[in-house]
Amino acid sequence: MSSSIDAGPGARGRERLMDQAYRRIRDDIVAVRLQPGAPLDEKALSASLGLGLTPIRDALKRLTLERLAVTYPRQGTFVSRINLADEARLTEIRVELEGLAAALAAERATEEDHGALRALLDDLEHGSHDRAEHTELDARVHRAIYAAARNEFLEATLNQYANLALRIWNFCLQENLAVAQAVRSQRAVVEAIVRGDALAARMAAEQHLRGFSEEVRSTVLATRT
Repeated sequence: MSSSIDAGPGARGRERLMDQAYRRIRDDIVAVRLQPGAPLDEKALSASLGLGLTPIRDALKRLTLERLAVTYPRQGTFVSRINLADEARLTEIRVELEGLAAALAAERATEEDHGALRALLDDLEHGSHDRAEHTELDARVHRAIYAAARNEFLEATLNQYANLALRIWNFCLQENLAVAQAVRSQRAVVEAIVRGDALAARMAAEQHLRGFSEEVRSTVLATRT
């Protein structure tokens, strides 16, 4: 969230505290450390995060707008429930937007962006095969691609949808994840961006996302049989 052009130091400071609260609560929700339906008590969060009530309240409002939390009158705010059917709907949107972001990144990314993407890919390739670590590292690559697309509206939209999808994946996949295959498909995206091939970047990004989505659906079906 960016501050208005005439915001003073006090407003910017409050915004930074809200961003800090938002990121920490969001990360716990997306990683399913905060379970679906769990209460988000303002005072408890304030104490555990070491932040005042105002940034906590502002963060919860933002999380509610992004559908990671839900507020009920006279009951409070809770982590939103997970609807597995949302995964397919999110993928329909994200395939198109992820492809667009990768194509734009291939056209607009700087040498600094290329270096950052290579470093993140290296972390991804040499990380453990732990599901939680892999999905977090993969998410960092995605966020770097969104930023390299140089379109703040696309970046904000993709970050919101990615958080919703990643929470479903973390909830469903447990330890079942074909890490090597996922890394190869992500490498294809990064390599296409670095060499400036927009079409290849788009196609690789779409394939990478579809692969993850298919794995989630296969895992869900396997648990139901």
